[in-house]
Amino acid sequence: MRQKYLPALGLHGFHRLAYTEWGDPDNPRVLLCVHGLTRNGRDFDDLAGALATDRRVICPDMPGRGESEWLAVKDDYAIPTYLADCAALIARLDVETVDWLGTSMGGIIGIYLAALPGTPIRRLIVNDIGPFIPAAGLRRIAGFVGSDPRFADAAEALSFLKGAMATFGIEGDDQWRHILETSTRPAADGGLRLHYDPGLGRAFPGDAARDIDFWAVWDAIACPVLTLRGAESDILPAQTAQEMTRRGPKTELVEFSGCGHAPALMAPGQISVIEDWLRSR
Repeated sequence: MRQKYLPALGLHGFHRLAYTEWGDPDNPRVLLCVHGLTRNGRDFDDLAGALATDRRVICPDMPGRGESEWLAVKDDYAIPTYLADCAALIARLDVETVDWLGTSMGGIIGIYLAALPGTPIRRLIVNDIGPFIPAAGLRRIAGFVGSDPRFADAAEALSFLKGAMATFGIEGDDQWRHILETSTRPAADGGLRLHYDPGLGRAFPGDAARDIDFWAVWDAIACPVLTLRGAESDILPAQTAQEMTRRGPKTELVEFSGCGHAPALMAPGQISVIEDWLRSR
């Protein structure tokens, strides 16, 4: 794993975009893995380690998360910023095409990029997200986005994370230890805090959330698509997932039991589904 940085240009100046790179840096076969709303690229360590034997795997921290710079103007935490940053990152990688795996917000970014004319996305994997997002699920997420809790020690932080990520299907002490280490950072006044800018909440709809519908974008996608769904998800309803198999790119669909939004993609069985699909196309 190599930590790298990119100067990305937003509406109000440059910001530093961090990403980890796995595998042979000269391998033209690239998989870009993009995380969810309050997560970071280190969520994909297990997946990247497994897939980097025959491809280059790139895992960015979107602005305001992980090692990337926090944006001065909080309203810039929005899809146009993320699309521009990812386009700059693909250009930095110096390849003609990439495969894309996006969890939740990362999947939305991938859907929008894959739908554009001339897209460099060759194959798309979306993890527990679709072109219709119900308001009830958005309101649940709004309950913690933008919060800035402080933890006296690692045990207190881990207890919080286990509650906030209870639906991810994370299992075992090793997985939770990794989540703890990559999801927290030292607080200036002591203890620990979450590893993202609480200003992210400024750009989230919150209690006023309504259903989000971007089926027209989905219908414009032409590349092969695999959709992963947590069987108990409140963000990707079963009805929406089934409709995704019938229209637009007519995705293949795999459901994972024992989790909701969003599958952590740390379990060997989940990783093998992704690996097998990529190798079969």
